[in-house]
Amino acid sequence: MVEEGRSDGVGVARLRTGDRLALRAWFGTRAAVLGISLLASALWSYGDLHDSFLGRWTQWDVDHFVEIAQYGYRGNPAHPPDAGLPAFFPGLPLVLRILHPLIPNWELSALLVSLVAGAVASVALARLGEQAVTGADGSGVDAGGSGAHAGHSRLGAHAGSPLSGAGPRAVFALLVSPYAVFLFAGYSETLFLAFALPAWLLARQRRWPAAVLCAAGASCVRVTGLFLAAALIVEFLTADRRWRSAPWLAVPFLPVLGYAAYLWRRTGDWSAWQHAQEAGWGRSTVWPWTSFETTWQAAFGTHDQFTTAFRVELIAAAVGVALTCWLLWRRQWAESVYVGLPLISLLTSAYYLSIGRATLLWWPLWLAVGRCRRPAYVILIVVFLPLMTAEVVTYNSGGWAG
Repeated sequence: MVEEGRSDGVGVARLRTGDRLALRAWFGTRAAVLGISLLASALWSYGDLHDSFLGRWTQWDVDHFVEIAQYGYRGNPAHPPDAGLPAFFPGLPLVLRILHPLIPNWELSALLVSLVAGAVASVALARLGEQAVTGADGSGVDAGGSGAHAGHSRLGAHAGSPLSGAGPRAVFALLVSPYAVFLFAGYSETLFLAFALPAWLLARQRRWPAAVLCAAGASCVRVTGLFLAAALIVEFLTADRRWRSAPWLAVPFLPVLGYAAYLWRRTGDWSAWQHAQEAGWGRSTVWPWTSFETTWQAAFGTHDQFTTAFRVELIAAAVGVALTCWLLWRRQWAESVYVGLPLISLLTSAYYLSIGRATLLWWPLWLAVGRCRRPAYVILIVVFLPLMTAEVVTYNSGGWAG
């Protein structure tokens, strides 16, 4: 139980030391990404680097989010219809639409949403890291895990121990990870994390009504909200089982059902979201070995602008499989469901796409990195930084960054 008078939610009046460190990491790395973007534009002029600042940050999916916010899912009437638009969930476009009277520039609005959402997500991740060490009630528990496996590995760090700063270290590792450029850009990952991480934090505190409402927000933003909802059910079954709270667990599924019903009303097709994936990106469901073979061929059998990206996708897939196996070995059932189910979906797509970007959503990975001993942690950060820098330049130039 949480101590009386103490709030572990994100929206509290008094910030803790870990919260302040997380916010410094967030805004400090945002300043660094901004500097890299401006420096790259000043030094080079290939691709889109000669465009305006907002133009350089309005690439790929951001264009689609802005188009949906402006015109709805029918798209810009001045352009040919885009059958792939329904693949994007309505949460972020709806936020942009609501903010439009206050922030008339759509591109700037997308960046500001990510800026604010990322601050919320950073604090929530830091608190998860702190809770993973000390437990919701201040006692030592298994790092990052649920009550079902609390006895598997008792970490119970005290102040000043190597694990006492695990939360802020996890935040910093996430923010300088290779695909962290998408936390700066107006993509949906940051807004999703701003809902999903507080949902998980609240679930760990057994505050189910608040947890599922946050998870419902995540379900409005990305299809990954479905897997979060499934993981919350597993967390409930393995760590709580206060059956009076069980009906709340249905709430995160409602936005997905609502969006499916909306698409059905528009198209008469209950599978419209999946068909949009196929129409926009050729992403159909295949056997995992077929998907692997196709990706391998694209990574090593051809040489074009996407060759390196497909090689990175293979590495990210291996990391995801290893992470899922590690979570299962540690009996972190809920976390393994959260990471494993979407990974199965990605590994059975026609080819590997955006698995690297999906690593941003795997907070069990970043909590594990935050708990690394100092030499290993420093090595990882040193490896991450040049990769993240390269991704920022690639994205700003208009290249495919993930």
